[in-house]
Amino acid sequence: MGVHRIKISDIFSMMGQVVYLHFFTYNQHRFWAFTQMQRAHARLQDCKGLQFYKLLGTGAGAGFSLRPDFSTYALLSVWDSEDNKKQAFSNSPVLQSFFDRSATQRIYALRPIHTHGKWSGQSPFVVQEPLGDKPIGVITRATLNPSRLIDFWRHVPQASKAIKEAKGVGFFKGIGEWPFVQQATFSVWESAEAIRTFAYVSQAHASIVKKTRERKWYKEDMFNRFEVLSEEKTPLVSFITKELKTSDETKRKIKEDAYQLIEKIDSKTSAINEPYKKRIKFIFTF
Repeated sequence: MGVHRIKISDIFSMMGQVVYLHFFTYNQHRFWAFTQMQRAHARLQDCKGLQFYKLLGTGAGAGFSLRPDFSTYALLSVWDSEDNKKQAFSNSPVLQSFFDRSATQRIYALRPIHTHGKWSGQSPFVVQEPLGDKPIGVITRATLNPSRLIDFWRHVPQASKAIKEAKGVGFFKGIGEWPFVQQATFSVWESAEAIRTFAYVSQAHASIVKKTRERKWYKEDMFNRFEVLSEEKTPLVSFITKELKTSDETKRKIKEDAYQLIEKIDSKTSAINEPYKKRIKFIFTF
């Protein structure tokens, strides 16, 4: 008997709630991206099937950071189905504009497997059975007590250094809704075992956890674990954009190669998202 391998696209089709975390990095349009942290709310609320979302800035350092990264912004979105998510990202002008104006994107499809706490008074993630043998994404977020801000930020470098030196962490970025008071981190680990090792071995991490409870730094907090179903990066977009400034012959060759790449991807998987495909085709319209 042959072994039946479940495709990522099959997993998506069987799922109910789906969670995505997008990072958009801008070379140009940085001020526009900054303004969307407020202006995009009204249009996002019109998206069918969008159960919960957060527009997030990012930190320039590792983990919680007082220094903002004005080149990168994030969108956390929770959808009632993969179909509604796909429809929204294909048809929503505001979501399309994030892709069209950003230089690169990093996209995580996430499956909630553990959640504890509240986010803006809500528990947005529906916990599902782990599939196993997947990288683990962790979102830790908190609203800080105003009276504890100085004490908290004094200890941030200690916590950031600990996770930077941790084994098994592949990606780590500070995210947040409001500077100083509403902060979060997103990290991707090679396995659940790597997270457990970090939690038990790192004295700095243990010390921070203890102080969090003792000193009551957080007014509201939440800890979430996800299986990372897919990670999509799009450096090809910025490469093509740069190359299209060269000769017409070079442009023609890149266009042919890129369309062939799209066809190959389409023939093997349905995981490539429509906004990425549309962005490539938009670039070739000249």
